[in-house]
Amino acid sequence: MMTTVATVEEGTDSPYALSHLDALESEAVHIFREVAGEFEKPVILFSGGKDSIVMLHLALKAFAPAPVPFALLHVDTGHNFPEVLDYRDRTVAEHGLRLHVASVQDYIDRGVLKERPDGTRNPLQTVPLTDTIREERFDAVFGGGRRDEEKARAKERVFSLRDEFSQWDPRRQRPELWNLYNGRHAPGEHVRVFPLSNWTELDVWQYIARENIELPEIYYAHEREVFKRSGMWLTAGEWGGPKDGETVEKRLVRYRTVGDMSCTGAVDSDADTIEKVITEIAASRLTERGATRADDKLSEAAMEDRKREGYF
Repeated sequence: MMTTVATVEEGTDSPYALSHLDALESEAVHIFREVAGEFEKPVILFSGGKDSIVMLHLALKAFAPAPVPFALLHVDTGHNFPEVLDYRDRTVAEHGLRLHVASVQDYIDRGVLKERPDGTRNPLQTVPLTDTIREERFDAVFGGGRRDEEKARAKERVFSLRDEFSQWDPRRQRPELWNLYNGRHAPGEHVRVFPLSNWTELDVWQYIARENIELPEIYYAHEREVFKRSGMWLTAGEWGGPKDGETVEKRLVRYRTVGDMSCTGAVDSDADTIEKVITEIAASRLTERGATRADDKLSEAAMEDRKREGYF
């Protein structure tokens, strides 16, 4: 008796096929659960930026109805956007999460770090971050980095080993064939984990739209007082802007990425809804960091240099 097997021809819909976003979500959920099973004390980097918000949303899904079994960690530069800090604190309270805050200002006050002449504190985050990882003995640290953001991040594996000094060596990257992740590490070492590695900026926004995820309002078009420096619209603040000859003006802008106010530029935009943002991103030819992050323009290898020292 001949047995027939039902097949689905290429190009036709299958009730068992995952959509593009479902596949990305499934991969990220698997990564969170894999880390929970392999490591003793993981932590999620959470700044209140869109990628960390999506990452937390995925973690909540991965372990529901149980609570997320990881704490959160934020490296506070002291120059963060108030709207983003408010969102961070509301989210922590809403979900009953534990939050560790590593303060750059505290390190400056103690004389461990010094202010840079350009006022930016993004490069100063490395020492508070690595100290906190060591002191709290976190053995896995989730980050929201994506391969489409920047060429150094494109080199990362999903599980990225850091040595006892939190330094990254590209030559020690491990193969991840068939989505098999190697979390083995020696005492003092830890693993940086990137559940959104294979996502693009457009994927993130489409997922935010699908899941109806709330974001800080600065991601949408709003009127803001800004000034131009090095081709970017920056927000005035105590960090050192504007300088003589830099004129503050009110413009309709939004932020594609959020970091230290001193190095995160806004873009001219009238995209005040998520649908308009998605349309805008789909038409853009610049990556979000390439368009709006001054700290990545310090040199051709700025990000890779910082990653080698322990930065994300």
